[in-house]
Amino acid sequence: MNATQINIDFIAKGTGLPIVYTHGWADDRTAWDGVIESLGNDSRSIAWSIRGHGDSDAPPPGNYTRTHTLGDLSKIVDMEDDQVVLVGHSLGGYLSLAFCLLYPDRVKALILVAAGPGFRKEETREQWNSSVRDSAKKMDIPEGSEEAALHVDSWVLDSLGEIAVPVLVIVGEKDKRFSASMAVFEKYLDVRSSVVVPEAGHSVHRKDPTAVAKAIQDFLSDIS
Repeated sequence: MNATQINIDFIAKGTGLPIVYTHGWADDRTAWDGVIESLGNDSRSIAWSIRGHGDSDAPPPGNYTRTHTLGDLSKIVDMEDDQVVLVGHSLGGYLSLAFCLLYPDRVKALILVAAGPGFRKEETREQWNSSVRDSAKKMDIPEGSEEAALHVDSWVLDSLGEIAVPVLVIVGEKDKRFSASMAVFEKYLDVRSSVVVPEAGHSVHRKDPTAVAKAIQDFLSDIS
């Protein structure tokens, strides 16, 4: 099975400004159901499942690199004629940043939900990667799919200053690990708003989809 044979599971609803939602590792597109429902049909919402997740195809190991996943995201974005707003949770936020670096003309804005830009130090990257590999051994996920969550360089972090689109950052109050990324984003990106959702953890969009939708709606109103 090669890249051209991968079937990507996605849904699209509504009309207007296209918003593409990318979930985190070991999750799927349904993570965004509550947010999309809260937003209604005033925007065009497109949620997709990363390869090896949800109902998307699960190819053999070696087919889950950042390049593979960004290629799939590119296919989703290509379905729209206009620029898109990229919304990403955790790994999905990292991928959204990477996509914006590769294809800046295709992105109107970024919404980073409990996301991080990666790690500059090789030692820190390896600590992260070891934790991902250890977690994968305990989970019922396709073999090799954990590669999507591994970090191999500091390209995204080192290149944040090249991203010029407006940005919304959302984190849960209890998500201490990813709350630290907020200051990094505010330093290097054009962050128009940073929202901390009370009582929420890492899966802030599942815990309080209404609050996340409200933050998105306010942000999009400000940049339109």
